Amino acid sequence: MSNEYYLKNPLIHGDRQLARQSSAWVSQFDCSHMRPLIICRGPIRKEAIDVFREMGIRHIGILLSEKDSIVYQNALAPELRVMPDPERIHRVPDYTGANKEERDQRIQQIIGIARDNGYNSIFAGYGFMAEDETMVAAMEATGLNFIGPCSRTVHDAGLKDEAKRTALKTGVSVTPGIDNATALTLLKRHPDHAALAALIQAEGLPLEPESLDPELEAAADQVLAASYSKGVDLYTVDELSETITEAVLRMSEEYPSNRVRLKAISGGGGKGQRILGIGEADRAGEMVREILNEVKTTGVGDNKNVLVELNIETTRHQEIQVIGNGIWSMSLGGRDCSLQMHEQKLLEVSVTLDSLALALEEAKAQGNSTEAAVLEQDVRTLAQMEDEAARFGEAVGLDSVSTFECIVDRDKHFFMEMNTRIQVEHRVTELCYALRFSNPENSEDHFVVESLVEAMVLLAAHGPKLPKPHRVPRYNDSVEARLNATNQALQPSAGGVIEYWSDAIEGEIRDDQGISLHNPDTDVFMKYTLAGAYDSNIALLLTVGNTRLDCYQRMAETIRQTQMRGKDLATNLEFHYGLVNWFLGQNINARPTTRFIVPYLTAVGELKREALDIDLEHAWRELSRLEIEAAGDEQDTSLASTLDLKHTLLLRPMELLLEQPHLLSGWLSIHCDSYTMINGRVSWNDNPIELLADLYHFLNMDYLPGAPAAGMIWEHDHDILREAQAFYGKLEELLPAEDWLAMQTQLSESVAPEGVALSPEEWAAAQAAHRGYQSGCSILSILPAIAEATAYFSLCVNDDLSIDIPDRLNDPELQTAMAKVLVPPPVAKSDEILAASGGMFYGRETPESPLFVEKGDHFDAGDPLYIVEVMKMFNKVYAPFAGTIEEVLVDGDGMIISKGQPVFRITPDEKIVVESPEEIAARRRAATARYLDQL
Repeated sequence: MSNEYYLKNPLIHGDRQLARQSSAWVSQFDCSHMRPLIICRGPIRKEAIDVFREMGIRHIGILLSEKDSIVYQNALAPELRVMPDPERIHRVPDYTGANKEERDQRIQQIIGIARDNGYNSIFAGYGFMAEDETMVAAMEATGLNFIGPCSRTVHDAGLKDEAKRTALKTGVSVTPGIDNATALTLLKRHPDHAALAALIQAEGLPLEPESLDPELEAAADQVLAASYSKGVDLYTVDELSETITEAVLRMSEEYPSNRVRLKAISGGGGKGQRILGIGEADRAGEMVREILNEVKTTGVGDNKNVLVELNIETTRHQEIQVIGNGIWSMSLGGRDCSLQMHEQKLLEVSVTLDSLALALEEAKAQGNSTEAAVLEQDVRTLAQMEDEAARFGEAVGLDSVSTFECIVDRDKHFFMEMNTRIQVEHRVTELCYALRFSNPENSEDHFVVESLVEAMVLLAAHGPKLPKPHRVPRYNDSVEARLNATNQALQPSAGGVIEYWSDAIEGEIRDDQGISLHNPDTDVFMKYTLAGAYDSNIALLLTVGNTRLDCYQRMAETIRQTQMRGKDLATNLEFHYGLVNWFLGQNINARPTTRFIVPYLTAVGELKREALDIDLEHAWRELSRLEIEAAGDEQDTSLASTLDLKHTLLLRPMELLLEQPHLLSGWLSIHCDSYTMINGRVSWNDNPIELLADLYHFLNMDYLPGAPAAGMIWEHDHDILREAQAFYGKLEELLPAEDWLAMQTQLSESVAPEGVALSPEEWAAAQAAHRGYQSGCSILSILPAIAEATAYFSLCVNDDLSIDIPDRLNDPELQTAMAKVLVPPPVAKSDEILAASGGMFYGRETPESPLFVEKGDHFDAGDPLYIVEVMKMFNKVYAPFAGTIEEVLVDGDGMIISKGQPVFRITPDEKIVVESPEEIAARRRAATARYLDQL
């Protein structure tokens, strides 16, 4: 079978059966008696199946939602390929239900499935109800072993308001804000203990008035908890919105330069969060409703509390992995998750004391005192966060794995929340540290755990008996790229079909739900349709290294060699390739904030906008003509023939680079030092022939005999390039030139340098060959010229490792415009508005709210038109221009729409002018002429 690096990667697979160990102390921790039902989806489901089997667990079942296959009929869970027993596959309408009533029904349905099919434990991974206190408590009440934190921990740490209160009690710094908006809302109606006691009696709440906390706000929280238990509402969403608006106004007065973040207490994974811009307090009510809809807490009796927090504008998002057994708690290093967009993480990198120490040592050795000072502070900050995380874990009785999330602002850090579940990015940690559990009476008698999922099972099965382990270093660094079904602007793009995905390479860790499992009979890739009912994640790609540089280089190589093809398929693979190479070209120790990605995308959009205006064929014809004219009559014929031979050699990779702005971004980033601007023109510091060879390699177009010609350098082009490289390799041996500039200077002389054993005839022949090999290569200068035209390199890393983001890249109008450049809206008739993405259509804010627009309504540019739910996020779509609704073309809320589908028939206020093909061609030739002047 092929794909061995996927199937048998020793970094993530191994024998975990403790019953096989000769030590009686070790074998007592065998977990083969566990019979888990897996009630989550995504890469963690396949990972859990693998780990459970490696632990000797055989009785395994999975919960399968019908929602994916309803939305996209060909979407099937790839894990079914490793679940041969259909009796172990249990179907439900969806995982959580649309409201509290359905959610309670689903919990009982899961308990029934477990009871009827012999499961004794539940694994919820990192999705849906993993942090649902009600569900965990229900599982515990029926005797099921929940593989994760217990209900007490979920309540004290998982609910964001409770977690902040616990943090304050344990001396952990927290973000400024309010965590009890619902209590403050209740106290407006019932302002003292007597009023609260009367409310308890009037509503028949399961709470004794005498037990009310002396502190008024705490007493209000007690009353609210009792109301949730009974399933009644004591306040309206309008009243809550009013309280939150008042809090936002107060915070805006106190911190006028900061935005304000609203966050549902039960959110996670980017759901249930909104940021109010400066001066947008009047939108707080609207945002509260969006948040409650997104986390599905709009039902009667739901806890609708929403946190109001100061948004730290220069924040880095870091988190500490914590593990405990209810008695002891310890940390396992950190992860930097700052590279995210719309609260969705994209690239996560490990943060460990060992890695920071190595980086600090290197910075000092190179005399980078400013960078060294930043790294020293990072060492102190990480140590403090790890200490706080372990103490917080003990305070909440952590008896499994959780994540202590913080925001870091220079030398300060603030506790944000604890996620009482395993995280998507947990492998980043487990690749850096393993856990060694040792016999307290004999330290040589031990076993090592390299999987956090394995650790969760051990803690669920044997928690109190497990001694506090020691963390054992594995690799200094690891990095994870989330491969998502998103377009070039990182907008969700569901419903595509993966028809081919190249095998994993050595050093690549690929968690992909089982998509890469080949047909067992033919050993070929099987098609997979991307579902859109939940999140956009396809796979997690990870690499490790002894330094962060090594780690990033391996990630770049992994993505370089990855090939993925399909129908209507859009992923962020090219984005990751560009981003990783941006850091390799700048500084892999850079400290990006959570606001980096959008400006970066905007810069990439500027590259594409400039590239779209270049007519490469026109440029080639003009440059060829100019070179032939400059050569004179004697060389006219031979040079024309040479240029004709090199036409595809030079233009094929350039065309691909100009069509793919993320690839252009990456290539420019790692070659930022390969040229110098002299008098407004590009002067190469490196041999263009070597840059061309590197470009083919960068694009994964190296020559492979027998491979399809469409994906590699063509054979005759390969021969020319190989001959040119051999020629310059020989010259490097002959000429006393330190670099390309020196070699060029020597080759321009009429005689060979002193000591070079070449006759005048041989020297003339070498010069002629040099001119021939360099002919046409000036067209490569268009690439850095694009970077100069867009000021691309003004987005750069400073000496203190912060990132300098030019003001223009923070301009919301430019950001919106460049997103449309990266992904042009569907071509519509002048009287239509088309769906920008597929998903579930909603024409109103909430079920009780009026429609955004109806037939006959006039709308202005920027007005909300509808909401589309795609890949777990609710995205509000705004009008691109002003006009009048003539007809709504979607039948109603909850209907499935596809990308490019007409949603409204409209009459625009202004006639849309479409540029003709002739006008486009003329514009591109004019723009290209400006570049030719620089070459």
